[in-house]
Parts: sequence; C-alpha cells; structure tokens
Amino acid sequence: MTGKKILTCLLAFCMLAGAAGCGQRAADETDKTDKTASEGAGEAALGTEANAGTRLLTDGAGREVEVPETVESIVCLNVGALRYTCYLQAQDLVVGVEDYEKEQSISRGYNYVNYELFADLPIVGNNGSHYAEEIITADPDVIVLASHDASEADNLQDTTGIPVVVVPGSDQMLDENAYETIRLMGELYGKEERAQELAAYLDSVKADLEERTAGVAEEDKPTAYVGGVSYKGAHGFEGTEAQYGPFAAIHARNLADETGQNGPFDIDPEQVLAWDPDVIFLDYNGIDLINEDYASNPAFYEQLTAVQEGRVYSQISFRSSASNLDTALADTYYAASILYPEQFADINIEEKAAEIFELLLGTDFYEDLKAEGYEFGPLTLGE
Repeated sequence: MTGKKILTCLLAFCMLAGAAGCGQRAADETDKTDKTASEGAGEAALGTEANAGTRLLTDGAGREVEVPETVESIVCLNVGALRYTCYLQAQDLVVGVEDYEKEQSISRGYNYVNYELFADLPIVGNNGSHYAEEIITADPDVIVLASHDASEADNLQDTTGIPVVVVPGSDQMLDENAYETIRLMGELYGKEERAQELAAYLDSVKADLEERTAGVAEEDKPTAYVGGVSYKGAHGFEGTEAQYGPFAAIHARNLADETGQNGPFDIDPEQVLAWDPDVIFLDYNGIDLINEDYASNPAFYEQLTAVQEGRVYSQISFRSSASNLDTALADTYYAASILYPEQFADINIEEKAAEIFELLLGTDFYEDLKAEGYEFGPLTLGE
C-alpha cells in the first residue's frame, strides 16, 4: 500500500472515531438533560407536597398566616378566645387552657358547661402571660390569640414555631369585633356554617330588640340605674356603667350615660339619690357588698323611690373575664321586659334564656344558675 493510501485510510478512521465520540457525547448530554429534568420535576413535586394541606388565612391583625387545611388542635390565649371557640362548637379542638379555666365558674357559661373537657388539659398561660414551653409540648396545630397586637402574635409565633392567628375578641355586646371573631374562627376551624348560624341569630336578636323598642318615645321611658357592676373585681351600689350593654341594646334611659363617662366606673351614691331612678337593677356580683352596706345604712336606700315601691330587679353577672355574650343577651331581654312591659309582654324570660344558652353553648344551664342563687326577678335589699 502506497503512503498516500495509508494516509487516506488513517484520515477516514479518525473521522469515524470522531463521529462516534460526538454521538456518544450527544447521547450523554441528552441523558444528562433528561436526568436533570426528571430530578427537577421530582423536586417540584416534593415542593408541592410540602405545601399541600396548608392554606393562607388573613387574621384579625391583617397578618397572612399559613395554617393547616384542616385544623385538628388548638390552644386559645387571652380573654375571649376560648369563649368564642365554644360558641363556634369547636371546644373539642382545645389541647391546653389558661390557668383560670381550671376552676369551674358558673359566671362564665362556656367554662361551666365545658369544664369536664378542660379540667385535665395542661396550663399554657395565665391571661396575658403565655407559657411557650408548655404550648410547644401541647403541640397544637394553631395558637388562637385574642389580641389587636400583631407584634405579640409575631413574637409568639417566632418563639414556638407554631402558627398564631389573631382574633379581635369582644368585651361588648353585638359589636363588629364579635362578628369578626365569629367569622375568622369559622374560617379557621372549618365551621363556616356554624359561624353563619351564629351571625344570623345575633342579627335576629338585634332586629327583634330594635323593632320592639325603637318607636318608644324618650319621655315614655322610665329612667334606669344599674348598680353592683363588676369590673376588676366586685363593686357595691356605686359600681355602675355608662353605655351598659343590655341598656344600650334596648335604648333604655341609663342615667349613668348623663355623666359623659364610657364603660364601668364608681359614682357618688348621692348622685343616684339625686337622680332617684324609676327602676334599679343590681348585678349579682355586687349584691353581697350592697346588702352589707344596706345593713349599716338602710336610711340611704329607703329614700329611693324604686326601693320604696319594689322596683329593684336582678341582673345576672355577665362580666367575668370580659363579657359573656350568652348571659348578657339574657340580661338584655329581662331588663327589656321590666322597662317595656307592653312591648315584651310575650317574652317568658326563662324560655328566652334557655333559647339563648342552647343556641350559643348547646345547653340550657339556667336552672343551674338559679340553684346557685342567680335568677331573674325582683330583689329585696337586705335579703
């Protein structure tokens, strides 16, 4: 073979080898690309799975919180969170309570009727202080915090690693905070139908009270005073409240409103004597103090026309760890039946209380209240 032919053969061999190598490299690159795409798809799938089962919820502080799609366990912190959770019929989700819930109290209906559920649960706070380690041990899906403070929620969430949902709670009757708390809890707990039922019932109560009382002329309304109102502890006859919820809901002539105050406060008893209210209501939380004062100073009370003529009536204490909506609504209908007897002639207060308690708490505990000495009716001072 001549040198020229040998050179030609060598060149052909190199070209074939190069082509084969390029083909192999191309195949390798294709395999590598396919593998990378496959791995990427797998990672994407894993990412989807990691977020599956969660949802975003905008809470009462405007925070976006990632919570489980289905919430199976909670702890409720600060006044109002557990109460409204019970109104939503979600008390079975609770896995830890604040210390004051460990004692059964009939003045907090939600606690009284659900006490057996709460009695053996761990303590996770004390109404203002949150026990982070105990919360972590209880391991709730979500912490429900009654607050208006986003930073409080952020700090607690950072400390525990558990989603914190803020609800406004409510210390008033039928205000927007009550409705918003119900709506948010319905969304969080997956109890939207119950939330709608509650909101509709409260709307019907507001409409009923408005329809019965709005047309009563101011001059036809008796003047009213409520004493013994509790706030930060028990108060005697001087403890009263401007914009008192049960009175405000029925457009009553609350003499305390004339002071320009807002909320509970102590008034000079001589001012009450000067007013000489047509009707007096007394909160059971202060009745012992009032009776003690009556025993030592009966002459003062006996100057009051309402005392002389037997127009002193009860209010079942609804303010215990803030306002208990169930008792407050019952108080409202009882006060209305006294102040507007014609407009509320069809109301049997025990039946109405039973309706309210059953709707909000699932059971009527009015007979239990009576057994404890709390009932609607006239009062005789000193007894």
